[in-house]
Amino acid sequence: MGADFRGKTALVTGVGRVGQIGHAVALGLGKAGARLVLADLQAQSLNERQAELRALGYEVHVSAGDLTTPEAARRAVAVATDWGGLDVVINVAGGLVSYGPVLDLAPERFEREFAVNVKTAFYVCQAAIPALLLRGTGAIVNFASIAILRPQPEMAAYTAAKAAVAGLTAALAREFAGRLRVNAVAPAAARTGDNVAHMGKAQHLLSLDELVRVVLYLASDDAQGVSGQVVAVTGEAA
Repeated sequence: MGADFRGKTALVTGVGRVGQIGHAVALGLGKAGARLVLADLQAQSLNERQAELRALGYEVHVSAGDLTTPEAARRAVAVATDWGGLDVVINVAGGLVSYGPVLDLAPERFEREFAVNVKTAFYVCQAAIPALLLRGTGAIVNFASIAILRPQPEMAAYTAAKAAVAGLTAALAREFAGRLRVNAVAPAAARTGDNVAHMGKAQHLLSLDELVRVVLYLASDDAQGVSGQVVAVTGEAA
């Protein structure tokens, strides 16, 4: 991890569980010197992550709440601004909710897919942008998915939701061009605890270290010339 985040505060969403992407991103940012604000739905899990990361010597605050609501997003941002400001936002919260034939997809499952992926990213960005603009070098990294570049059967709702995240990323990058950088990653299936349990260790899964390196690069001052991009992260040659 070559990026340097000393003196910067980063808000990371979706950080409640060990072995998942948000947890890996938080560890990477902490190791790179960032002050951390962690946001997730589950208060108990957040408190456990806070204790874990503080034991490693990292500065950590947490904010529990349902990030599909603007109120929870604003509370998470307020934790950072009360701490002195906000420099980086990493929107990891989201995930695959509905897998199966599109003709069998119930409306509530479709709506939930968009809520956990699109609403979370939108409301956190909306709440965070004023604080990021005050810093002059703020950066947002959203999470799309390789599914938008390599669509698969029985993943229509998820693919549509992640495409919306990519569109949001591009629109925000254009709206705040020159004042704020907004990018997204589009990772393949990563070697998380959940994916190993569901898919098996023999499957080709993206290394979390590889993914975190790209996320930290996009969030860092090293990527000053990069905005409005959706970066595929697959661990494979293009």
